[in-house]
Amino acid sequence: MSIRLGLQINNFSYGTGVGELFPTVIAQAQEADAAGFDAVFVMDHFYQLPGIGTPDQPMLEAYTALGALATATEQVQLGTLVTGNTYRNPTLLAKAITTLDVISAGRAVLGIGTGWFELEHDQLGYEFGTFTDRFDKLGEALQIILPMLKGERPTFSGRYYRTEQAMANPLFREHIPLMIGGSGERKTIPLAARHFDHLNVIADFDELARKVAVVKQRCEEIDRDPATLETSMLVGAVVGEGVGPELIPEDVRQRVVAGSAEQVAELIKAKVLDAGIDGVIVHIPTQVVGFQPGQITALGEALKPLVAG
Repeated sequence: MSIRLGLQINNFSYGTGVGELFPTVIAQAQEADAAGFDAVFVMDHFYQLPGIGTPDQPMLEAYTALGALATATEQVQLGTLVTGNTYRNPTLLAKAITTLDVISAGRAVLGIGTGWFELEHDQLGYEFGTFTDRFDKLGEALQIILPMLKGERPTFSGRYYRTEQAMANPLFREHIPLMIGGSGERKTIPLAARHFDHLNVIADFDELARKVAVVKQRCEEIDRDPATLETSMLVGAVVGEGVGPELIPEDVRQRVVAGSAEQVAELIKAKVLDAGIDGVIVHIPTQVVGFQPGQITALGEALKPLVAG
């Protein structure tokens, strides 16, 4: 598994009717596929997030959408960035991701995290709890999901979940790549070092070098080669000729870059890759400018030489 260059589709507000919504999603995924991106991700949310839009804006259920994208693409890996464990029963999630792997002929990625958007939980009836609750719940879920993805049949009884000889058949391959999102130095990074293939670091540009050092330290503490835990950052890319940082709200300038495709690539190299992060997953604010065919291709052409492993 390697995800050095990814695209996240993080909104479905394109200024079109509902009938044109998913064709626009397909067009983005197919452009990324043709441009040589390693992966395409959608968010696992039921409401649009603050900072991107209002809760009532269009939001598709992630695994249904990914199943459809699997039939419309050929090469890209497919997954969520990332699944909220709080609203996904672990056995059902194991079944969803193994089904996606079968449909896509081995291109599924299991992205998972603790869940964080409280409004979704409150309005849809999911238990939110404290951060410690959510992290403990994720720990239990992994004790069920990870064996199931290997073809094992775990029996488990915990505070939050129980299973008896749970299984997920059919399995397309022996290992589905595992991604976690976050940057907590006491919990998330050690968990990534123990179990995961990929860590999507959620942090500001000026924090990345320290996070990379912590990843290295946590891996070495358990005798894992740090090079085997791939890292990426999710970066917003406002792309266009004559576009500059003045278009980026000040509160997100540590996670968003702007300019031509070439300028965006240069900024990502300086701010992300030179800090020691292995790759980048970009999202384009289509909710502001609509989907513009060719933008994803231009970004891919500019970024691919920088992230080649």
